[in-house]
Amino acid sequence: MSAARMVSKKPAVDDVRKLTGPEKAAVVLLSLGEDHTKLWQGLDEDEIKEISQAMASLGTVSSQVVEELLVEFVSGMSGSGAVMGSYEQTQRLLAAFMPADRVDALMEEIRGPAGRTMWDKLGNVNEAVLANYLKNEYPQTVAVVLSKIKPDHAARVLTALPEDFALECVQRMLRMEPVQRDILDKIEQTLRTEFMSNLARTSKRDSHELMADIFNSFDRQTEARFIGALEERNREAAERIRALMFVFEDLAKLDPGGIQTLLRAVEKDQLALALKGASEALRELFFSNMSERAAKIMREDMESMGPVRLKDVDQAQMAMVQVAKDLAAKGEIMLVGQGGDDELIY
Repeated sequence: MSAARMVSKKPAVDDVRKLTGPEKAAVVLLSLGEDHTKLWQGLDEDEIKEISQAMASLGTVSSQVVEELLVEFVSGMSGSGAVMGSYEQTQRLLAAFMPADRVDALMEEIRGPAGRTMWDKLGNVNEAVLANYLKNEYPQTVAVVLSKIKPDHAARVLTALPEDFALECVQRMLRMEPVQRDILDKIEQTLRTEFMSNLARTSKRDSHELMADIFNSFDRQTEARFIGALEERNREAAERIRALMFVFEDLAKLDPGGIQTLLRAVEKDQLALALKGASEALRELFFSNMSERAAKIMREDMESMGPVRLKDVDQAQMAMVQVAKDLAAKGEIMLVGQGGDDELIY
């Protein structure tokens, strides 16, 4: 796709020959409105999805095209004129005959990543996926996109781009003048129709990352069994999964501020049970970030527990890891996994 297309505004549809089959069906259903949703019930799920995607990105269709498509309803349609396909209109139509959970799932797939604006949405797209799309654009177009997203995300995208191309984009960003509003609007429109609409079909996560999350949810015996079996068949994959996993002992790599934030966020009973099965070094690290009195009470609570089941300790530790991940997602702490690339140096 060329940059010229990237910045070309999608005009109103004024020629019925320019519409695809799903787009024609979308115009018909939009024109009939919410009072004639029985037509939808005759479609299978794949057909509903295809028409819904076309409807959500349809834009404006001239009344002339509507009349050509609905010859038998010309007299009824001539007064209403053009129709506008939008995300909200599509959602209302689907809600009239589909269960709410199916509507939500389908519309979420069409909508793509969360965010109020296109730039918010791009901030929630995996940097490798975004870089793979942008590498086929002109550097000037990429420079505009990167200037509109958060600097840390732009940095990750640049890192994922081919080096020479990334440097050219940086040069364009350095020389960039204020971008006209209409140019931004055109870029947003193309991103919405050509990138976001297809994003749901793109694998946004590396399979090793997904498996690392799954392995993190195992108890330690199940994890050891699966990792051991995988090592026998594919040592490289096992080592990559292990490097991507974030386990309880990795909390030792948190900075003091991160540990104190985590301590405020976890239940005291859960903390005591989790530390019961922790290494001595990790216990002391947590105790050193508590007040002397709080650390004394925590030690007494742990002693009074007596023997505890390994399964209960695993669950408490996994719960703490999940709290830490939630805090990291909010930007309140920084997690460092087993891979070591993100390890902090003081």
